[in-house]
Amino acid sequence: MRWVLFGALLGVLLLIPNVLTLVGAVIAWLLGKPVLVAFVVGVVARPHLPKVRRWAR
Repeated sequence: MRWVLFGALLGVLLLIPNVLTLVGAVIAWLLGKPVLVAFVVGVVARPHLPKVRRWAR
């Protein structure tokens, strides 16, 4: 399913060249926001981090 959506997006980008410029501008704008980038990286990495247990006494 992911490849079908990727193919559809690629098809739209190739058929309408102005969309490629718009997508590039949106990606550049999002990457220019360090807090947003850090939040997304944290959300993506969180499931892969080990669970922290309580401190032993």
